[in-house]
Amino acid sequence: MTKKYAIIGAGPAGLTAAYELTKAGKSVDVYEADNEVGGMAKTIDLWGQLVDLGPHRFFSNDSRVNTLWLELAGSEYVMVKRLTRIFYKDTFFDYPLKPFNALNGLGFSESFACILSYFSSKAFPPKDTSKFDGWVIKRFGKRLFNIFFKSYSEKLWGIKCDELDSDFAAQRIKKLSLYEAIKSAFIGNKNTDHKTLVDEFAYPKNGAGQIYKNMSKKIISSKNSIFYNSPVKSVSPICKENLNPIIETMEGKKIEYDHVISTMPITRLVNQMNAPLNVKNHANALKFRNTILVYLKIKGESPFPDQWIYVHNDKLKTGRITNFKNWTPTINKNQKDTILCLEYWCYDNDKVWHEDNKEIINTAIRDIYKSNLVKDGSIEDGKVLRISKCYPVYASGYKDHLKPIEKYLSEQKGISVIGRYGAFKYNNQDHSILMGLLAAENILKKTEHNLWELNTDYEYQESSRISSTGLIKSL
Repeated sequence: MTKKYAIIGAGPAGLTAAYELTKAGKSVDVYEADNEVGGMAKTIDLWGQLVDLGPHRFFSNDSRVNTLWLELAGSEYVMVKRLTRIFYKDTFFDYPLKPFNALNGLGFSESFACILSYFSSKAFPPKDTSKFDGWVIKRFGKRLFNIFFKSYSEKLWGIKCDELDSDFAAQRIKKLSLYEAIKSAFIGNKNTDHKTLVDEFAYPKNGAGQIYKNMSKKIISSKNSIFYNSPVKSVSPICKENLNPIIETMEGKKIEYDHVISTMPITRLVNQMNAPLNVKNHANALKFRNTILVYLKIKGESPFPDQWIYVHNDKLKTGRITNFKNWTPTINKNQKDTILCLEYWCYDNDKVWHEDNKEIINTAIRDIYKSNLVKDGSIEDGKVLRISKCYPVYASGYKDHLKPIEKYLSEQKGISVIGRYGAFKYNNQDHSILMGLLAAENILKKTEHNLWELNTDYEYQESSRISSTGLIKSL
């Protein structure tokens, strides 16, 4: 009897797993709650142009991930020179944050105060560095923390920085060094480059979602199925009653599979299973953050050169602005107008999540005019998209809730969980792709990759990078 596999979710992680199983000749069913593939990395048509769901640059040092990406992109991609900056008090600062640039942009008096604050934090470091604020203050001083980290982080996560676990900081900003910046200013230092983000990245000519559209075509052409608008009602693992894991559809149909790979939010999965009450309580204690995307059609050419900017300003409600005009001309389709995307983050019970689209658009219009980034009267149209549960919140103590869930799910035979939603990992695109690759490999080759260990800080098996001419392996 032919073995059959179910994938819940057609985002980067789930679709990658389905694609790899398909290539190996396996029978696969993909269940997707949306009406198209790609998850948070999908691309949509808007006002005659192509736009992503916010900024989705792809970069990896992992040869497995890069090889797969190139296999799907073919020659239909370009290398984009990254320009992303922090917008603070009407001034632009480099992102990733370069301490010397930051100090220079703040002016002599403020810079001197920041340096004094830095040395004070070294002499009298915070006792508790398990929280985001303590971790950052220890490394940069309280003054720079308040300027460049506090406002944006609290907008994104919706909690105070002393309620946010240091894991977020450790994953995203660990290699920044104010000491190196100060040293380079006075004695010179050639090794001050930031190593966690890149100055150039590969981008599909038809948007980030093109990779996943190509995956879906391969899956369907191999006579496998992608069921759209098909959220799963429940998942039952192998047990005394079930020889195989079972998926129940919203229509009540129960289907047996040899293995189920889930990328749905881990909280939802646990509550759909016959899990112990304490495990469900832990799941319900985990938080996801929602995103509201407001697209504004701006008359005329691009108002600033960045692909996206981070907004560190308490007077503006938006936290990030993406400028799709500055990615690649192919997604603009020779249109003269510019599309900006303003991001707003919230929880399910926040007022803005339930506001009328017109009011949300008006908020975005007020923000963009108040920023002075575009001219008054230049906005021609607006559109709102809501993305539920897209950011796993690393609230203080979240690991105490996640560990029992990991233990429970690891013991359930026939089920794997991967992806940003599924594994409660703040993944980038490449990390989710790798999770999909290794989940498929566990099935196909009977390997025992611990998928829970994969996160934004995984070790590369073989290092490489994508260039305009293809894959370049590192020495």
